[in-house]
Amino acid sequence: MALMTTTRTKLSRLLSSFTATKPPFSGSGSCSNGGSALNSPSNLMSFKCSSSSSALASGECEVVGSRHHVGLEILGVKDYVDYRRSLYGEISHKALLVDAVGTLVVPSQPMAQIYRQIGEKYGVEYSETEILNRYRRAYEQPWGRSRLRYVNDGRPFWQYIVSSSTGCSDSQYFEELYSYYTTNKAWHFCDPEAENVFKAIRKAGVKIAIVSNFDTRLRPLLRALDCDHWFDAVAVSAEVEAEKPNPTIFLKACELLRVKPEEAVHVGDDRRNDIWGARDAGCDAWLWGSDVYSFKEFPHHLSLMQVAQRIGVQIEANDSEETRRVRV
Repeated sequence: MALMTTTRTKLSRLLSSFTATKPPFSGSGSCSNGGSALNSPSNLMSFKCSSSSSALASGECEVVGSRHHVGLEILGVKDYVDYRRSLYGEISHKALLVDAVGTLVVPSQPMAQIYRQIGEKYGVEYSETEILNRYRRAYEQPWGRSRLRYVNDGRPFWQYIVSSSTGCSDSQYFEELYSYYTTNKAWHFCDPEAENVFKAIRKAGVKIAIVSNFDTRLRPLLRALDCDHWFDAVAVSAEVEAEKPNPTIFLKACELLRVKPEEAVHVGDDRRNDIWGARDAGCDAWLWGSDVYSFKEFPHHLSLMQVAQRIGVQIEANDSEETRRVRV
């Protein structure tokens, strides 16, 4: 018993050192490297904290990368992958669940910048820094109107956030801002190779679903980004009436895909909402930006290719899409 306690303590310390969430950065929309800000207000009209400096981002990738490799060796992740394949075959998971904002897509411009730009003609005078700080305070406050933040189209919640952040309650301002975040110009994909990788994963027989804390604008946004056909199912908190980390939303995604929770792996950038929530539902879970992330030396930001490879789908990256082959 003493030996077990000592072992657990050592493992806990190792986990803490290799999976500690990095402090958030505020800047332009880019993919985060593990952990997201403000308990991940990952929705339309929200922002994701990230580094606005490409040099800083590269440095972070190096640190995370080196730490990741040591962690793999000590914590036996390779042994776990081998264990799963011994149970399920070469393809270790039958389903891939993907978080939306912060993992699949990120805002193309900082939230505070957009709030101010659009708001100037409506009399918004706060600086971007003031807007950001007020946004944080508003988002962190308990939402008393409902047990869910994102009910149906989420308008009451977002009206509260926008007016609290900018001091402007003009309905036309809100509608313009609200509509902007449903357009493809407001977002870009974290991984430029996403479409090709998702196609390869589905071709190998693995089903894919989006699992997101979002209002009902998510489906129109996916259509606007021309990526709705990449997925076999979409589990939206506003429709499921459960928000991550509630296991219900993950179980709903598995139900839609007709797989058991233990046959699915969820990938997301928020440790609390994505990793803990998925594991509570019985799913495997990988933290985007830590367990799977972009290696600086890989071309084209091969994050999702790494996800595919961990599942057991090997993708050969070539400059020509015609020569890209899928091996299972």
